[in-house]
Amino acid sequence: MSGAGNGADRRDRAAELPGIGFLFRYRFVKFGAVGSSGVIVNFAVLYLGQEYLFRGIRAEQGRLSLSLAAAIAVATFNNFLWNRMWTWGDRKDQEGKGFFTQMGQYYVACWLAIAVQFLLTKVLALSLHYLAANLIAVGLSAAVNFFMNHRWTFALREREEQK
Repeated sequence: MSGAGNGADRRDRAAELPGIGFLFRYRFVKFGAVGSSGVIVNFAVLYLGQEYLFRGIRAEQGRLSLSLAAAIAVATFNNFLWNRMWTWGDRKDQEGKGFFTQMGQYYVACWLAIAVQFLLTKVLALSLHYLAANLIAVGLSAAVNFFMNHRWTFALREREEQK
């Protein structure tokens, strides 16, 4: 067997694996796993930027700014690729929606989630400890990010949803 059937068959079999099958059945769990991998990528690139790539920049804040920008850019792209291939792999090739369109939509959804997290943390911190406020905001912004990507970036076309 070749083509799309093989991938779908593997996903179906993977969903039945004891102990880890839920990872293949639930998109939000996949989304969270991808987000966790993004944190690791972010930290690794931040470290590499600070210690090696931008070491020659003497201004500490300038070096940190470049390292952070690189870390965020690489981690976001990493998350987009994994979400496109794994979380929404069955939807990645939607008719009329190419790679760069989906990537642009993914980045917009991420920035909206960042804004939600920022604003919610600020509001909740008026009555809660800032760490508790941020934890709640992170959870809600992750849900916003997931929903935006599920319903917009990787959305099924209407005619396919009706089947």
